[in-house]
Amino acid sequence: MNIKLGKLTLKPGGELFIIAGPCVLEDDNVPLEIGRRMAEACAELDLPYIFKASYDKANRTSNKSFRGPGIEKGIEQLLQIRDKLGVPVLTDVHSVDDALKAGAAIDVIQIPAFLCRQTDLLEAAASTKACVNVKKGQFLAPWDAKNIVEKLKAFGAKTFMLTERGASFGYNTLVSDMRSIPIMKEFGCPVVFDATHSVQSPGGMGETSGGDGKYAPVLARAAVAAGCDGVFAETHIDPSKAKSDGPNMIPLADMPALLRQLKAIRRVVTTS
Repeated sequence: MNIKLGKLTLKPGGELFIIAGPCVLEDDNVPLEIGRRMAEACAELDLPYIFKASYDKANRTSNKSFRGPGIEKGIEQLLQIRDKLGVPVLTDVHSVDDALKAGAAIDVIQIPAFLCRQTDLLEAAASTKACVNVKKGQFLAPWDAKNIVEKLKAFGAKTFMLTERGASFGYNTLVSDMRSIPIMKEFGCPVVFDATHSVQSPGGMGETSGGDGKYAPVLARAAVAAGCDGVFAETHIDPSKAKSDGPNMIPLADMPALLRQLKAIRRVVTTS
């Protein structure tokens, strides 16, 4: 399945593509600056780039946590980033209404892992013009993701991706099974690896999730070697000040070097 997003064409076995940005839209300046620097780094290496940020983090551990600007302001901000940077944009959706509204404007709408089996949400997302990225639930075996694909096809989705983001391994712990990448690639759509959420400790800090971001580059390199088509990574100028998922982020300053490594690994995998 080839996916056309503006000037970009994403396809299984093609050029490695990058989905990256802050976890949530924090203000009008920080996300744009992160996107600008990521776009420049990807352009230098000729890597297709999609900007990622959420307008609403509806699944925060605590109701005290920052959620974002909301859908109206969020879509407006995402479209401004798309126009200023000339790159496609991606955001999460959590309800049927939000999927329909965001899907009418945003390039890629993402189904969070906790909601990957919600049939009505998948149907609503499939009915829009947007590409649909479904994160495989932490509770789901990779071979069972075939049922997600079958739902999307039955609902008329034209383009979609699957994303691996780790599997539950006891309390507050995730483990990445790299077999999931070739298993899900058999379903005929691009497969993405979420490097930063795979090192998350869900709810591991009581009222927030923890994580160990220093291992995200390690898993990203392993996933590219295993054959993933895209890498998803949340990044920030200063992860310690990020309003969501800071502990598992990759510092923005470290991204260019990592991208060079990933591109080199991808070249070996696709030419050997």
